[in-house]
Amino acid sequence: MEITTQNAQILTFDRKNYSDESLLALYESLIMPRRIEEKMLILLRQGRISKWFSGWGQEAISIGAVNALHSDEFILPMHRNLGIFTGRNMPLDRLFAQFQGKKSGFTKGRDRSFHFGSIEHHVVGMISHLGPQLAIADGIGLADKLSQEKKVTLVFSGDGASSEGDFHEGLNVAAVWKLPVIFVIEHNGYGLSTPSEEQFAFKYFTEKGPGYGMETLRIQGNNVLEVYDSILRLAEDIRQNPRPVLVEAITFRMRGHEEASGTKYVPKHLMEEWAKLDPVDTYEAYLESIGVLDEKTKEKLNKKVKKAINDGLDIAFAEEEIKPSLEEELADLYFPFEQKLFSPAESSPKSEKRFVDAISDALRQSMEKYPNLILMGQDIGEYGGVFKITDGFKNQFGADRVRNTPLCESAIIGVGLGLSIRGYKAMVEMQFADFVSVGFNQIVNNLAKIHYRWAQNADVVVRMPTGAGMAAGPFHSQSNEAWFFHTPGLKIVYPSNPYDAKGLLNAALEDPNPYLYFEHKGLYRSISAEIPDEYYTVEIGKASLVNEGEQLSIITYGMGVHWAQKAVKEMGISADILDLRTLLPWDQEAVKATVKKTGKVIFLHEDTLTGGIGAEICAWISEHCFTLLDAPVMREGSLDTPVPFAPPLEKQFLPVDRFKTKLKELLAY
Repeated sequence: MEITTQNAQILTFDRKNYSDESLLALYESLIMPRRIEEKMLILLRQGRISKWFSGWGQEAISIGAVNALHSDEFILPMHRNLGIFTGRNMPLDRLFAQFQGKKSGFTKGRDRSFHFGSIEHHVVGMISHLGPQLAIADGIGLADKLSQEKKVTLVFSGDGASSEGDFHEGLNVAAVWKLPVIFVIEHNGYGLSTPSEEQFAFKYFTEKGPGYGMETLRIQGNNVLEVYDSILRLAEDIRQNPRPVLVEAITFRMRGHEEASGTKYVPKHLMEEWAKLDPVDTYEAYLESIGVLDEKTKEKLNKKVKKAINDGLDIAFAEEEIKPSLEEELADLYFPFEQKLFSPAESSPKSEKRFVDAISDALRQSMEKYPNLILMGQDIGEYGGVFKITDGFKNQFGADRVRNTPLCESAIIGVGLGLSIRGYKAMVEMQFADFVSVGFNQIVNNLAKIHYRWAQNADVVVRMPTGAGMAAGPFHSQSNEAWFFHTPGLKIVYPSNPYDAKGLLNAALEDPNPYLYFEHKGLYRSISAEIPDEYYTVEIGKASLVNEGEQLSIITYGMGVHWAQKAVKEMGISADILDLRTLLPWDQEAVKATVKKTGKVIFLHEDTLTGGIGAEICAWISEHCFTLLDAPVMREGSLDTPVPFAPPLEKQFLPVDRFKTKLKELLAY
């Protein structure tokens, strides 16, 4: 049976060898999201729901795909993929509660629409930034490949989202690593209101695949049989021969990007022509034409679907409004984890190790301790990383676990999250902390928020070689820890010495929550200490009093510890020097204790002064320790400029000399 429009769009239904039961099961699956859509549009007009992202006209893509995969294979949907959620048999009452922001929804009212996932249903939901989902799919595919499980991961992207850099990075990594991922591009002609010709300079996405060394397939997205059969056959092949494939599903969105935006920007003739290719109506007509669907069966199935929808809505609407719990909100920020310290015996062997050796030692021992730990980064394999921290690791642990990556920070952080979803641990090395800006979105919007949103942990440590003092200029010297200090859901550590460097990294890798681990490049080979050879950890969230005195307190971290120690020695000052070690969460008790002891406090950090971590902690001291103070709370940091290249300029930029002046001022009170 063929259905044709005036502009030669054709739907050709071919049942092949599929049974009547299979065809009817597809029909029942297909009408579920459409009937939900119809109901939601009524509820929207009644003001009973606040927003709706419609997939009207695109249902066949989701339904064909979800029915073609195994139920334990992951799917990463987008705005238009309601059928993925219903096709995975998610309880409708919970799904509707999710849409309404009720407690029983998948995000406990913390997010809306399809911004959630469910490991039970093997679905990983989107974030509004769209493109990062592709890299997460890569991570899930990599996990399956490493585990030698013959599985496929399927991830959706709209044609508009394909303009994002994350789209390129996701496809490129999948192609280079031959990951078993199906990338389904829903080509519906518009990114919100922007037509395709203003988004990209090609006609079909199948033109892009060969540039990545990737197979492509173009299908008619409104033909549920074609989508189902194509994905089914592809998945069977990919399970045996792992590789990525780009599938372009040609379709059309019949309603607005979301209902408030409307469709006035769409030419009327397009709406009329695509209405003739409606995926529900055309498949229904086909089944009737071949005698598989009669009026009685159609009525029975629609009645069944509508009853399930109404029952689910009744439960969701009956649920009371959320009663906020401060304790629960804060508790759900991180995956529950109670650190158990590994402390070596006093008699355990020790050896002299530089800062860089301590980091390498921790990584090696954690790799030995956790067979599911994967290291990823640019040049970390045979080359051993630009700072040689992973030198020899590839030979010891193999190329599967010590992975050179393409130059794509965002994708690799996303891969780390995908690995975490499949029960792996991941360490991602930024070649320089400066380069993390390219992966910023993945860290602050995916890693940091995912547990709070739908209880999925992010077992990812991002290592950040940081700091100035080497005349490396503005793009290899930044101190950017404050960028992330403001982001709930992350943990941040910043060691100042070899003992802490090893113990904090081991602790971060042990904890199933997302970490940023800052390591100052200037300390790599300039300091050393005798530290335990065996595995140990340092307590997260606990500051260290590295120097004790009576006149004043210096609170600092990283390189600031060494500047402070040198300054008080040269100036003959008796001072407490508190090394925070953990920046998030930071040790409020230790800060209060040292303020109470001396009554005078100054905060020192290498980061630029304005908006730095010192500003927050000094504000906290002023608010919570005011009666303990004998002088104004002071702070010092680097100049509010980019990091300059020339050594005299860099010396002026750094706070070392200004810090000494501030110490004199503080002592004078």
